[in-house]
Amino acid sequence: MPAVPGTMPAPGSHSGSCTVALMGDGELLPDLAGTELGLVVMMCGLPGSGKSTYAKALERHGYTRLSIDETVWEWTGRDGGKLDPAEYERLRSAAERQLWDELIRLMTTRAPVVIDYSFWNRATRARYKAAIESHGCRWELIWLKADLDTLRRRLALRGRQSGANSVTVSDELLERYFTDFQEPVGEGERVILQT
Repeated sequence: MPAVPGTMPAPGSHSGSCTVALMGDGELLPDLAGTELGLVVMMCGLPGSGKSTYAKALERHGYTRLSIDETVWEWTGRDGGKLDPAEYERLRSAAERQLWDELIRLMTTRAPVVIDYSFWNRATRARYKAAIESHGCRWELIWLKADLDTLRRRLALRGRQSGANSVTVSDELLERYFTDFQEPVGEGERVILQT
């Protein structure tokens, strides 16, 4: 797919951002299709934006995928969105701590990693980027950007499925997430527009 006008950061650079056109399911940015040692791809976006689909495509290319939703599913066998909110938050926090430890372990082996997580706020993105850099690894922040109608449509389709990556998100919760989402701008993000 051709790039939408924008700036493409130089390899290893994170000073600009790159916006690309819509990509099909399982289609990757060409420079991510390999398995660069020490590369950590941080998926960023709202529920229904395609983070898990993109992360699974990277996994098929040799990346180790870390997913909070899948960890919670493994522990409970249930849709995290249908758990009591306080229980889900406790489990989500525990899963993130476990995956953080796994990320540190994988970075010491220089394994390519994709983190299938929303990265909805700047502080969390900054914390992960600093940890990645401190381990001598390189990060890519991939923001799957979608409007509210696209997210609603995709979540309605996802709601007909079951499994670890089909977490239920009510329309009220989606609107709150949409309002609270801190868009990555000037953070070295690469934007893939979703429709």
